[in-house]
Order: sequence, then structure tokens, then C-alpha cells
Amino acid sequence: MKTKTITPYVSPWMIVGAAAILLAVLVAMAVNNYNREKRYMAQILLEKGSALIKSFEAGTRTGMRAMGWGERQVQQLIEEMADQADVLYITVTDTTGRILAHSNPDRIGGRIENQLEADFPASSREEKWRLTHTEAGTPAFEVYGFFNPYGRGSGRMHQTNPMGPMGGPGMRTDRRGGQWCTPGGSGENQQMIFIGFDRTPFIEARQQDFRNTAVISSVVVVLGFAGFTTMLVASRYRTTRRRLQDTSAIADEVVSGLPAGLIVTDSLGNIILANPAAESITGLTSEEIRGRPAGEVLPRNLSKLVDPESPGARIMEKELECSFSDSRQVPLSVSSAGIINEEGVFIGGLIIFRDLTEIKALRQEMQRKEKLAAIGGLAAGIAHEIRNPLSSVKGMATYFKNRFTDDPEASQAAQVMVQETERLNRVINELLEFARPSQINARPSDINSVIDHSIKLIRQDAEAQGVELNTNKAEDLPAAHIDPDRFVQCLLNLYLNSIQAMEGGGRITAETGLSAEGAVMVQIADTGPGMAREDLSRIFDPYFTTKSTGTGLGLAIVHKIIEDHGGRITVNSTPGRGTVFSIYLAVSGQQPDKEE
Repeated sequence: MKTKTITPYVSPWMIVGAAAILLAVLVAMAVNNYNREKRYMAQILLEKGSALIKSFEAGTRTGMRAMGWGERQVQQLIEEMADQADVLYITVTDTTGRILAHSNPDRIGGRIENQLEADFPASSREEKWRLTHTEAGTPAFEVYGFFNPYGRGSGRMHQTNPMGPMGGPGMRTDRRGGQWCTPGGSGENQQMIFIGFDRTPFIEARQQDFRNTAVISSVVVVLGFAGFTTMLVASRYRTTRRRLQDTSAIADEVVSGLPAGLIVTDSLGNIILANPAAESITGLTSEEIRGRPAGEVLPRNLSKLVDPESPGARIMEKELECSFSDSRQVPLSVSSAGIINEEGVFIGGLIIFRDLTEIKALRQEMQRKEKLAAIGGLAAGIAHEIRNPLSSVKGMATYFKNRFTDDPEASQAAQVMVQETERLNRVINELLEFARPSQINARPSDINSVIDHSIKLIRQDAEAQGVELNTNKAEDLPAAHIDPDRFVQCLLNLYLNSIQAMEGGGRITAETGLSAEGAVMVQIADTGPGMAREDLSRIFDPYFTTKSTGTGLGLAIVHKIIEDHGGRITVNSTPGRGTVFSIYLAVSGQQPDKEE
């Protein structure tokens, strides 16, 4: 039984929907990733900027307190701190925007537009950030806050430098308008510090993320479109495949159920298909012949019909005698054709053949019956016309035999006339028996008992000829529907034929059993000389005999008796090895209707 494969079906719109959802998810992930990176960048740079501001304040405060630093030293510290890869500038301004110190000394004294004080109260100690650009157009992340080099919480109080005016002990600083970074100078006003970081790497990374997202989105769109197209193609393919499967299933059933043999070859002449009927006719299995050249496994007169080198024309109902691997001569009705594709190229061959053995047997049986019917009618008339004169001839021959007792030669001649008259009368009796309708009184009978009875009747003749009689009887056989007397007559004719054939002695075996079809089977086998193949088809014909003294009616009568019982008889003979007659009889209760 073939197993049907169930293929899961996915709608094309499901593919499109899945692609759209995946695309939306990718976009949402990209936006979320952008915001996360932006926050991450702001947090990192803000923390770094705050750390630099505190470091700068601490360095300035330490220098001013311990070493009496002025603008020059603070400027040098700014330049040193700004000498980092990602720091664009460091600027110190007053709240009006005037640049007090800058990592680029040329910018000192200039101004920047700085209006941050309104939204950045002086009490705030937390640094803030903003996105801006340098004058050269470089994108910058700017961290800013109030700059207090005097110490947190000192405000504008006077500071005392224990180191003196030049950094020595006892120096006291006052607010007399000195340098901006010294108490009392221009530093009375609060200062602000700005640190600009280069955000180009972050922008490039974000742009790379956008590019990756765009590529992935494009791939998803392409995959979605490809999936949609693929599913449409798959849907059509599935429909086409289902139709092909249905067509193939129908073709398989037609081929396997075809009563005629079917063999198909490819363009190289190799067999690619053989149906069960072909296996039965040829006696070869598909496994044995599939893939092999037709010329190697088929008879030449059959394989040449599909020869790829010379593909023959279409043949319809040609009768051939073919011999297969078991050396059987099988009459076939053959049709063949070449398989041509749309381009006109030969792609294979096809042979369809039927076994004509039964048909020929039926033809021969019909011919034999027609001949027997004609012979029977003629024989009945001839026997009636001959019998009366023959009785007179026999009477006169007997009269002359008795009269010429003194003349041995005349008496012997008369005796010969009597014997030949009796033989002729016996032939006429057999002819009449063959011609007249048989009276069959069939009843359920034990076939083994019938065999035993027939052996007893023929035993004396067999012993006189030196023939051994054997039986091989199956047990528990069903009763056969036969006329025992007529069937014994049939068996005696077969026994006598075998005894007469074995002039130097031999063996006769009577065997009973059941056939494959369930019929009661009787086989009479001898070890005689056997018969030639050409004689087997004629042995049941009237007046056909291979013996010089035979009438040729014994086996014809046997065939007629078996036929009247609704059975059948076959013969198998091998020259030099003997002959086997097989009789098949209906079981009681299963006999066919006479009208049927």
C-alpha cells in the first residue's frame, strides 16, 4: 500500500505578513538601539567631561594654592588636558561669554555666544551637556558647568596662600583686580568651563547601524518578496504535482490491472517497466529485468521491435512464437510502437502482448469437436451399414472354416477371415461407442476406492507384461462427482496404453491429490519411451495412433469421458523418460451446471 505524503500548506499572505512584522520589529529595534546608543554616548561623555572638569579644577586649585599659579600655568594645564584624541577643545569663560582661557591660545580674549546662565542657576553644581559644532564644522558633544578653582563652597571669599606671594609661606591674596584665576582679579565674576568632545565616531557608528539596519531590512523585504513568489510557485507546483500524482495513480492502476503484458524501454533500449501480466507471461520478475537491455532478457523476435538503433514502425496484433528463459514456446499476439516526444525525438519503446496459449487451445478444441461431430455422424451411418454385411461375412467364414477341416490351408484362411471380421467388428463397436451420446450417472465417489478397483482389473495384464503397479493416494480427499463405471473404463484405457508402450517392462504409478484450484486430481504416470512433442497435440484425435495395431480411438474415448464429466485432462511427456496423464475432476457439490 502506498503511503501518501502530506505537505504542510503555508499561505503566501502569511509569508508577506511575517516579513512585514519582521521589518517593523527591525525598525523598532533600530530606533531603540539609536536612542540607547545616544543615551550611552551622553552618559559616557558627560561622565568623562565631569571628570575632566573636576580634574582641571583640582589641578588649578592645587597650583594656585601651593605654587601660586597664574594664567600662564593654567593655560598650559588646559593645553595639556586638551591634548587627547577625543577632546576638541577646553574653554573657560566668564558668564558674559568672554573667553578667559582656551586650549587654542589664539582664541583667548574672544567671545562665544553663551546664554546658559538663565537656565543654569549658579547654585547648580551638576554639569550639563549639549550637541553643537565647532567653527570648522566638526560635530561636538559639549559638557559645561561652573568653574570654581577656589574650592567648593568658598564662593568669593579671600583665600590665604601660606606660601607667600610667589608661592612662599605667608602670601595673602586679595581681590585687587589681578589675573582672572587669582582671587580679587577679574575672577570675581563666576567662570564657566566648556569641554568639547568629538562625536564623529559615535555618528559614524550610528550611521553604520543605520546602514546595517537598512541592509537587513532590504534583505527581509527581498526575502519576503522571494517567499511570496516562492509560495505562489509552490502552490502551483503543489497543484500540478497533485494532478500528476492522480494521473500517475490512474496510470499505475491501469498498467498493473492490464490483462495484457506491457513492457516499456528507454531511449537506450533498457527495460524500465514491466507489469504483472508481463511477468506472468515471460516468467521473469521486474527486479530481474528492470534496467537491463531488452536484447538480453527478451527473445530476439520480441526485443527487435523496440531496438533504439532501428525503431520499427507501429505493429498491431502480430502473432509470434517466443521462447523465454524456461524454454517454453509461447504464442503471443504482439503490438508495439515507438514513443516520440514533442520534439520528434525517440525516447523509448512500448510492447503490448497477450498469451494466445489458451486461445489456441480453444481453437484446436473447437476444431476437434467440429471434426469429431462430423466423424461421429459419419461413423454412426457407416457402422449401421457395415455391421449387417459384416455379420454375414463372419457367418460364411465360420461355415467355410468348419467345412474345410480336412484341408488345413483352407481352414487357416477361413480362421484369418473370422479373426479379421471380429477385429473389424470391434472397431465398429468402438466407433459406435465414440459416436453415441454418453450416459453419465455421476454421484459422489471416493476416488481412492475407484483407483484401487481399476488397479485390480488391470493387474493380471500388467504382470504378464512385466509392469509394476504402484499407487500414491492422498488422504482425506473430498468426494469426486463421477460415474465410477465410466471413469474406470477411462483409467483402463490409460493403463493399457502404458502397458503396451512398455514392452520390456516398467512401472505405472497412480497418484491422487488436490490441485491448486481445489479440484480432485488423478495422475497416471509411466516409465515408457514417451512421445514426441509434435504428437502431443494430436493424441486425443480419433484414429491417431503411434502403434501398428492400434485403432486410434482409445485416448479419444478417454478424452470424451472426462469431458462428459465436466473435467479436463492434460498430458506431459518427455521422450525416453515416460508420460504423465493428469485428470482434474469436480468435487461433489461444486460441479458446474450442465447448461452453463
